Amino acid sequence: MFEKSYAGLYELTEAFPDEESCVRHLEALRWPLGVICPHCGASRKIYRLKRGSRYRCADCKQDFSVRKGTIFEESRLPLRKWFIAAWSLTSNRKGIPSTQLARTLGVTQKTAWFMLARLREVAGQMTGHGGPVSGETEVDETFLGGKERNKHASKRGMAGKQAVIGARSREGRVRAEAIDGRDRAELHGFIREHVAPGSIVFTDDWRAYQGLTDYHHETVNHSVGEYVRGQAHTQGIESFWAMVKRAYIGVFHHFTWKHLHRYLREFEARWNLGNGSESRRMDTLLSYSSGIRLTYKQLIA
Repeated sequence: MFEKSYAGLYELTEAFPDEESCVRHLEALRWPLGVICPHCGASRKIYRLKRGSRYRCADCKQDFSVRKGTIFEESRLPLRKWFIAAWSLTSNRKGIPSTQLARTLGVTQKTAWFMLARLREVAGQMTGHGGPVSGETEVDETFLGGKERNKHASKRGMAGKQAVIGARSREGRVRAEAIDGRDRAELHGFIREHVAPGSIVFTDDWRAYQGLTDYHHETVNHSVGEYVRGQAHTQGIESFWAMVKRAYIGVFHHFTWKHLHRYLREFEARWNLGNGSESRRMDTLLSYSSGIRLTYKQLIA
């Protein structure tokens, strides 16, 4: 499936010099075993039409292109710009702001922001298909928000911050989400949903973690300076949070908590794609682009 190789933006534009090359690549990712009609799901007899990169299904008599039923549907932008956006999102460890992407693509900041939001929806679908994490798993909660020294004295503290929790398998996968607070119901609910029963769960000594009866639970006592005890530590998930916080402050500077779940899906996807090549990371994201629809009206609602 992953035939082309591109280690940078220049190589990407060389690999996909025109719209036709992008269409054929997306078709290979979406339909590796042959074209399937997105209207009726048939593959018995599909005709390629002479006009554009379109097909007609002999069963339902509907016309379609590879964009039908994907996040690219009804977008007037060429796939070449979408490919650059997807490459930028998967290749920049701390993400890319819409202002920078807008300059790269020659579009408005509003358009770039909408493109990134759609790609984050794809990232959410990709991470959701992985199921719960399992095995040795680190769980930790933290707060996102601006640096205290940059705030007015009246706004320092927890005001304006958002609690988040994450679970990282020692095998590498991460799941994360925003929570309303750090009480037992919130923390246990997240663990039950995202960590497979029977896993070994490592946390700090926060009392709300107590009582994880379906897991083998080990803690480290941060309050007395204990951060590692044998195999018990939470350094992996703390590294993930450190990356998210650096991105929030140094790349995005700010994003509303309303859209936090989409940003978390983006960071999860990049982390879970691991150390694969830039071409494989981008192609993996593109391969999950079907079955998703996000309109601008839905985004700002």
